Amino acid sequence: MRWLLRRLNICPNAYYNYLKHRKADYYAQKSKIQEKIRTIYHEHNGVVGYRSMRVYLERQGIYKSSLTVHKYMKEMGLFSIVRRKRPEYQKSKPHKVFDNLLKQDFHADGINQKWATDFTYLFLTNGEMRYNCTVIDLHDRSVVASITDCNITSDLAMRTVKKALESQPGQAAGVILHSDQGSQYTSKSFTKFCAENNVKQSMSKAGYPYDNAPMERYFNTLKNELIYLHDYHDEETLYSAIEDFAYVTYNHVRPHSYNDYLTPFEKRNNTKTF
Repeated sequence: MRWLLRRLNICPNAYYNYLKHRKADYYAQKSKIQEKIRTIYHEHNGVVGYRSMRVYLERQGIYKSSLTVHKYMKEMGLFSIVRRKRPEYQKSKPHKVFDNLLKQDFHADGINQKWATDFTYLFLTNGEMRYNCTVIDLHDRSVVASITDCNITSDLAMRTVKKALESQPGQAAGVILHSDQGSQYTSKSFTKFCAENNVKQSMSKAGYPYDNAPMERYFNTLKNELIYLHDYHDEETLYSAIEDFAYVTYNHVRPHSYNDYLTPFEKRNNTKTF
């Protein structure tokens, strides 16, 4: 190397000083990016993985590959919180079963063509159980309606779907509503409600959660990014937190991989906020 530098009339000390300063600039830039990563990580309670982190960085004008972001986060000891295993549900025998109209085709060309719905259970710190029923639009994975209550009943299912319909006035006629075969969705009152409101019911195969995978994913996200990170001593705090997560964080803040990392709101309205 020294021979080559002499042939090019370059002082070796000048060359090595150049390399030193170049590395200093690299490490300074890397340090700034890692500080941004640390801030974003803690702002989102440690649930952001390297793929989502890359998207958040791009929204702040920092463009790095997923591999680079993964390397930086690993060096900093920042890892997305590991998801807990989903507990088993106890299924009751259905009264009436509808055909599976989706057959795992969770794509929808427009809004309010295909909705998915399901229940999940949550705990207060005193051990009492609460139940959330949610409806999402498969076009953009947005939460259309979410209600949490003390009992898992067909009434809760009806109130949630009614809330969804009222939020989309005149825009959801003939929508396909996909659910599991739980008694809440197969009950006489619920099936009558759907028929009267021009809602076409579709149902998963019994004991086959992949038939309603988008709902499974939403509830995993809800629990891992909100519920498991906090203690809820009373139902008012729990209910408020779930609504804020569904309608604000999930719909308007959190980028979704299904939407090419647009938020559901951005996909639904064909807009970008960055």
